[in-house]
Amino acid sequence: MPANADGSGFASASLTRHLVRGVIGFGGLIGSLALLPVVGWASLLLLPVGVVALRGCPVCWAIGLAETVSRGRLQRDCEDGRCRLTVADHGRE
Repeated sequence: MPANADGSGFASASLTRHLVRGVIGFGGLIGSLALLPVVGWASLLLLPVGVVALRGCPVCWAIGLAETVSRGRLQRDCEDGRCRLTVADHGRE
């Protein structure tokens, strides 16, 4: 699991960057199979492109999308061994 500077494991630096990775990744995976009847085995060269863009796991990419979207909006508070997820206050006191 790749670790980012803010401690999230799957999120990207920006939503745009994450979506571009998804387009390249899923495009590579789908294209490698869809182009197989047209260009033959050479289309399978797109498969590693898709896997690298998704960092190896389409589900991990989807988790990262949720983390990227929720970054800064949700906050986890843990007290007395119990944790809860709340909406973060950004200067609303």
